[in-house]
Amino acid sequence: MKLKLASLLMVAGFGAQASECGTVTIADMNWNSASLIANIDRFILEAGYGCDAELVPGDTMATATSMIEKGQPDIAPELWTNAVQEAVKKGVDEGRIDYVGHSLVDGGEEGFWLPAYLVDKYPELKTIEGVKQHPELFEHPEDPEAGGFYNCPAGWGCQISAGNLFNALKLDEAGFKLVDPGSAAGLSGSLAKAYERGEGWFGYYWAPTAILGKYNMVKVDFGVKADKEEYLRCTSVDGCPDPKVNAYPPSPVYTVVTKEFANKGSDMLGYLNKRGFTNADMNQLLAWMEDEQANSEDAMFYFLETYPEVWKAWVPASVAEKVEAEL
Repeated sequence: MKLKLASLLMVAGFGAQASECGTVTIADMNWNSASLIANIDRFILEAGYGCDAELVPGDTMATATSMIEKGQPDIAPELWTNAVQEAVKKGVDEGRIDYVGHSLVDGGEEGFWLPAYLVDKYPELKTIEGVKQHPELFEHPEDPEAGGFYNCPAGWGCQISAGNLFNALKLDEAGFKLVDPGSAAGLSGSLAKAYERGEGWFGYYWAPTAILGKYNMVKVDFGVKADKEEYLRCTSVDGCPDPKVNAYPPSPVYTVVTKEFANKGSDMLGYLNKRGFTNADMNQLLAWMEDEQANSEDAMFYFLETYPEVWKAWVPASVAEKVEAEL
């Protein structure tokens, strides 16, 4: 109730401050972490910098295209640029858009994961060689004689990369078989069920996600560094005949702005350049949203009230005072 009331008061309180930087449009992407960041940007830009900030619906491809071709919206708070790499590069080269910082400072993180309580009991499970010694700890749901590896859902790009790495690591020779989770909900549900029962689970997952905020999981060390060229050549290519052992390279996740917004002034760009979340913090925020069935605006208030030491480092003291006053 406090958060809902605060939302109503926020609308009433911003009108008098909205002349300093004019109207700013912010892409409210259709996944939780991006929507949360968009709401945080709106609040801080309005309360701290006097903008008239407006959220507009967005997704990766449509938002990037619109910013490049139409100059709107002004800000894409969380753009996974690997998905639109060529278009973004062209937009930057042509002076239509700019990178201004990493919204996820660790980058998007992918890997093969297992519960920390198993690693506490069997320290060798930190490495893939240790995992291959213990297929019996990860019973396949349809074949009790085999170890189960939960793959990414069918149709997702990560199904290809995880399958290629399964083959490169020769997990089948170690006694493992792939498990098709059926969907994202099936994948997260299998992990949650195993964790809450204290059972074995081994599979693909990514961050930031609510599930890795709720459960203490360990990413398995493959013993090699990420080779981006190899990832593009084979790891991520369907049907690659000769996959090699490779680590997942971090996915760059940027805040991108239009050139027109970039020309409005360095103060706001300074904020956006500093504003970034670790995967650990974002995992916790997404888990809170899921547990509380909260929307992105609720989570924005929760973040600003609970993590002042994080967001105050993004802005000058005078701006932080204005944001606190509005809260």
